[in-house]
Amino acid sequence: MIRRKTTFSLIGIGTVIAALVVFDSLIGGDWSPLFGGKENFVEFWQEDLWPPDWSLLEARKYPACEASIGFFCSKAYIGMLETIKMAFVATVLGFIGAILLSPLAARNLVPKAISFPVRIFMAATRSLPSLIWAVIFIAIVGLGPLAGVLAMTFYTIGYLGKLQYEEMEGMRSDPLEASRAMGLSRSEITFLVVIPEASNGLLSQLLFMFEYNVRHGTVLGLVGAGGIGYYLNFYIGLFMYRQVMTFIIVIFVVVVLLDLLSMFIRSFVNEESDVKRPSWKTIFLPPEAAVKEHLEKTDE
Repeated sequence: MIRRKTTFSLIGIGTVIAALVVFDSLIGGDWSPLFGGKENFVEFWQEDLWPPDWSLLEARKYPACEASIGFFCSKAYIGMLETIKMAFVATVLGFIGAILLSPLAARNLVPKAISFPVRIFMAATRSLPSLIWAVIFIAIVGLGPLAGVLAMTFYTIGYLGKLQYEEMEGMRSDPLEASRAMGLSRSEITFLVVIPEASNGLLSQLLFMFEYNVRHGTVLGLVGAGGIGYYLNFYIGLFMYRQVMTFIIVIFVVVVLLDLLSMFIRSFVNEESDVKRPSWKTIFLPPEAAVKEHLEKTDE
């Protein structure tokens, strides 16, 4: 055990040193911009970014607002809502495509002759980021949210599919052997055994992918694929960074809310509520005392 820890420590130290050497070669050995950019950042923050332009949270002048609350007619709300809609549709379509393909890529479910080509296809779909897919689909279907949805869907299939087939390959072999001994077909094993067994992980991956698509969907508008990125691109092009800062704050708030929603949904399918959490006071206690207090709290 001690020898293994020493080996891991040496590997970790070597990796960090290698990363520093590579980073030094990337910047040409000139580290001064890394330490001399503080003044530039402070100036950029004070003069260009802050305070944000909160008028973007008010109702836009055209077209006329018909909502009782002006915020629901604001550029920030309209752009963010369109981004969330795009991410939602793309995540659902991508999840369906991934859940149909991932069992065909899992090596413990199908022969290599099937899993290898499917893995190549998934690798091809995620080899290009959503931004590049958006450019391709804009050339096919034109500007607008449709190109953004198709771009995120293709990337979701490849990205989520990889997470899913790795989740399936990591499941215990006992349920698989039992289902095969019962004479179940591959499709029955997949939908009656594998997917239910891995459902907790698949749900977490689905929620993560939705959050990821919301965050990444904000930049698809930079190439004309709709969403709040359209407004970001517009104001960045005019060097109106206080307006950009407003949209960044809105995006940050939405991502935090989605993370809280994800935690709430996952609480229904995991055993988090059955596990006693350690008290914050245990941070300042020695390991033996912290374990003792946690055990006493669990017994209560």
